[in-house]
Amino acid sequence: MLLKEYRICMPLTVEEYRIGQLYTISKHSHEESDKGEGVEVVRNEPHIDPVHGEGQFTEKRVHLSSKLPSWARAVVPRIFYITEKAWNYYPYTITEYTCSFLPKFSIHIETKYEDNCGDNENIFNTDKNNSEREVCFLDIAYDDIPDRHYKSSEDLRCFASVKTGRGPLKEGWREKDKPVMCSYKLVSIKFEVWGLQTRVEQFVHKVIRDILLIGHRQAFAWVDEWYNMTLEDVRIYVNQMQVATNQKLGCQDP
Repeated sequence: MLLKEYRICMPLTVEEYRIGQLYTISKHSHEESDKGEGVEVVRNEPHIDPVHGEGQFTEKRVHLSSKLPSWARAVVPRIFYITEKAWNYYPYTITEYTCSFLPKFSIHIETKYEDNCGDNENIFNTDKNNSEREVCFLDIAYDDIPDRHYKSSEDLRCFASVKTGRGPLKEGWREKDKPVMCSYKLVSIKFEVWGLQTRVEQFVHKVIRDILLIGHRQAFAWVDEWYNMTLEDVRIYVNQMQVATNQKLGCQDP
């Protein structure tokens, strides 16, 4: 098992990002879905947990055969998807990924959001030694992303929000700018297949790193689209995008 803790700061408050997170996930899923590949929503319903209280449970199928590396495409079926199950008790969430074709493969992501610059050293109260958990800071403005995902409109070194007056983000913005919040994500990956474990776990962490970086960049780059939304507004938007995305994929609505 390969365990990493990602810390991604944004020039937002935790309360603001509650809206931004829902908006960004829905818009991104819709944009990435095309020609039978993308994110199909299977279930989206309220959920009550005895510890965390009221939340939302979603189950999705992530269709991505063509996005796999060539060595992986050689060993998986052409019709291939990963199941995502998420429990959102904002500002705390749990997300799990599994694949029926690869029963020994799983991803577990535990997320907490706090209004700080990523300086909470034990937010997950883990008993594991620091040597077992690699901490990775991701900078949404200055870390490199794959060229195919770059858009000048989402370059936060240049982007300035009209509605919030925040940005562009300059060097050292995490320590200097206010407000600032941090997404703490504890990510564990298991792929218990002899001879492939290290290679697959490292590859998946690279994919997750890019997804987290791009997603959080977009959350701020799109801030003027969602900033004045209420929670009710964004839930209506999510439902509309869910229907539109499933139609793109040729799937039935849940």
